[in-house]
Amino acid sequence: MSDCEVCGASISGEPILVQIGGAKMWVCPKCAKLGTEIKKPPGARIPGARPKVGSRKPPTKRPRDVFDMMGGDIVDEFNVLIRVARMAKGWTQKDLAQQIKEKENLIKKIETGFVPEDQVLKKIGKVLEIQLIEAVDSDMKTSGTSAMKTTLGDVIRIKKQGR
Repeated sequence: MSDCEVCGASISGEPILVQIGGAKMWVCPKCAKLGTEIKKPPGARIPGARPKVGSRKPPTKRPRDVFDMMGGDIVDEFNVLIRVARMAKGWTQKDLAQQIKEKENLIKKIETGFVPEDQVLKKIGKVLEIQLIEAVDSDMKTSGTSAMKTTLGDVIRIKKQGR
């Protein structure tokens, strides 16, 4: 429910978009006679209306998780390293995007700190001749121990012991 922008009365039902003078306002049916009704533009948000549940688009890229880290760890300040290496070659962001067959917008995002998928980082690293993913220590691979000290199973076991 919203209020009329002319008389201030509470509007029951859907408000009407009208133009009075040079101003566009959401009004009640009674005040709609004071101006000319305007068709609502597609996607216009009605004041006081709640957005539809589930109307937001789901994210296209998933955030990095523990499984992404198993292949290796991304170097610190990878975005700065990419920008410096790209500029050293005299390339624009568009040039780099063309070299790795990705969109220029993705390069812009990466250079501002967006963490892409490992395969994109590998392509960038190969073209710019830089190392962006640090290899996991071979000692950890052969010994069977994880880089993480506490596992999810450990947490569950500790929780159960505390009961």
